[in-house]
Amino acid sequence: MWSLERPTLSARSAFTACISRVRNAGLAARLANAAPAIVAASAQFDRAARRHRLHEIATHDEVAPDITVGEMEKVYTQRMAKSRAPGRDIYDEIFASAPSGRCPLCMQRFVATLDHHLPKAHYPALAVAPLNLIPACSDCNKAKLDAVPATAEDVPLHPYYDDLGDEVWLTAIVVECRPSALRFEIARSGAWDDTLFARVKRHFRSLGLAALFASEAAEELLHIRHQLEILRNADPEDGVRDELERRAASCAVARINGWRSAAYSAWSGSDWFCDGGFLPDR
Repeated sequence: MWSLERPTLSARSAFTACISRVRNAGLAARLANAAPAIVAASAQFDRAARRHRLHEIATHDEVAPDITVGEMEKVYTQRMAKSRAPGRDIYDEIFASAPSGRCPLCMQRFVATLDHHLPKAHYPALAVAPLNLIPACSDCNKAKLDAVPATAEDVPLHPYYDDLGDEVWLTAIVVECRPSALRFEIARSGAWDDTLFARVKRHFRSLGLAALFASEAAEELLHIRHQLEILRNADPEDGVRDELERRAASCAVARINGWRSAAYSAWSGSDWFCDGGFLPDR
């Protein structure tokens, strides 16, 4: 997971923008009266997230005395996410906050939607709260579903509040078979406590990142295999390893815990791979 800067727009401003063009006078009044509850829910979310205690926020099936889950879901789907909706500029700003347009949850696929960190079906007061909205790819958004965290270990990683640090925590191991494969794993950082380690492992498992990274690495190897063979023929002792080490160093500068950094580090450290293990069956 990559960390992101928190949105600067307040929950009040976002909610006010979303309900600004409600034509039904009764609904408009009821939504406006719910603004204090929306603001309070976002403030509670912020406090709990900073302490990594989001599992302590209770689910709810109404916002204020007379705003239902369905009505708040429509505030998001029809008044924020919908094209040309009054809150669409807010949606687009959060959507565009991910560097290079990549999903911060899987660090690989392109952003396609906004994910509700705490699902709007169970936490409707947070349906349009910017702190609860994360740019994400469709696959990660679907994988999270509408799960409600019961313990601190169950709380999904949040790019606005969780920082996994600069130590190497994504590693890969060369599987000595033909065609060669990589197995990606999580290595515990010395800066992580038991809860964060459990959450990182859960994140890695629930989003299927080991399989995703292994697939991307297999495609990468397909594209560099011919070059590695040329280097091995020219310098059987060091040609392949030197090239892989250069690539590993370059990738680590860009993203020390990207799958490419882990892959090239594993490949360059494997005698079997550098001695021709990268070649397919012939």
